[in-house]
Amino acid sequence: MAEVVVLFLTLCVQLLALPLYVLWYLGIWGPFCKKIFFPYILEKFTVDYNQIMLKQKQDLFRNMREFADPKGKLTVLEIGTGTGSNFQFFPANCRVICTDPNPHFQEHLAKSMAQNKHLEYSQFITASGEDLSQVADASVDVVVSTLVLCSVENMEAVLKEVCRVLKSGGAFYFLEHVTADHSSWSFFWQRVYSPTWKLLFDGCYLTRDTWADIEKANFSEIKLQHIHVPLDWTPIHPHIIGYAVK
Repeated sequence: MAEVVVLFLTLCVQLLALPLYVLWYLGIWGPFCKKIFFPYILEKFTVDYNQIMLKQKQDLFRNMREFADPKGKLTVLEIGTGTGSNFQFFPANCRVICTDPNPHFQEHLAKSMAQNKHLEYSQFITASGEDLSQVADASVDVVVSTLVLCSVENMEAVLKEVCRVLKSGGAFYFLEHVTADHSSWSFFWQRVYSPTWKLLFDGCYLTRDTWADIEKANFSEIKLQHIHVPLDWTPIHPHIIGYAVK
């Protein structure tokens, strides 16, 4: 019975979003989403998100300097840099390599760079997390991913790339929304919204158990917490936060 209800409500949501599906079918929505809609929405969203998550982000990145090389230099690679919303939390004078598969974030990214002059910006690489071939093996001290693993196509491939580019003893910092407990109403609504949410927000999946993939990856140590983020009127309350050491 529950499956029937989920299917019915999913179809209702899709019916309400029918114009969006029509635009997608005509090949209009995809380019518009990547070039205009998603960069604009993400810039607005991350301002509020950073206010809500200020303490959690400060605590998460507080020990990043501990992973600097013997000379004290710290190189950070961020997967899915987007609008650069994490820059304010990175330690001063670290070298940042920005990557994102969407080149249309660069205008927004330039604003964040101008506002965060305590960092040294190395380059912007237009690449997905599954293919970081422009980054050498064992060349970075830290990799960062926040609200990114929800939309990658191949989680295993991304985590393999993370381990490849990290130096031995380097750290992978993550903050990601994940699937809710399967017995909860939150999970029920995640399933209802999932198809339309994925279309609206550039391939974002609501029901990934991302922690399981991180735990299966080739890390020697993992510090991971499940938290609830008070994002009203959204299905992305459940999060994981932490870091993993290669």
